[in-house]
Amino acid sequence: MTTTPRPTLTLSSTVLDAPDARELADFYRRLLGWEPVQEEPDWVKLLPPGGGSGLSFQTAKPYVPPVWPAALGDQLMMLHLDFEVTDLEAGVAHAVAEGARPAEFQPQHDVRVLFDPAGHPFCLFVSDQVPGEPPAISPEWVAEQAREIAGQDRLTVQDAVASPDPNGAARQAEPDTSS
Repeated sequence: MTTTPRPTLTLSSTVLDAPDARELADFYRRLLGWEPVQEEPDWVKLLPPGGGSGLSFQTAKPYVPPVWPAALGDQLMMLHLDFEVTDLEAGVAHAVAEGARPAEFQPQHDVRVLFDPAGHPFCLFVSDQVPGEPPAISPEWVAEQAREIAGQDRLTVQDAVASPDPNGAARQAEPDTSS
């Protein structure tokens, strides 16, 4: 019996449905700092700057957000995204400032479940924490951090290139010295 060799398969992208692909892609662009490599009216693909698998978004008008945690009969999530962060509180504050919403139920001390603007759950986690009860995240603290991050004058590479200064030179993005 002869077997056909397995073809080379490379994960190119994970695709998320949304009521508006462009809006959801813009959220993840701001969250991750990834740039679009493909944009069509109902499709956007983002890739990380160093290469690797990306995220794609497609408009699906009948999209129904999942319920998390789900109960019998609820719309189930089919998958979720995990993002490792070095500082959990700062990661949550950044995500909230960009439009995410923290879930009420937090299952672990080193993981935070949030919802993107279309309602997809995603997790931020740190890997070198000690086991224990999930620390409470004060809604006031998250709101304060989100306001602070949103109030920062952030300059994107596209803005710097597209908006030359009055002398005709492109503006230079200033390094973030707040850390």
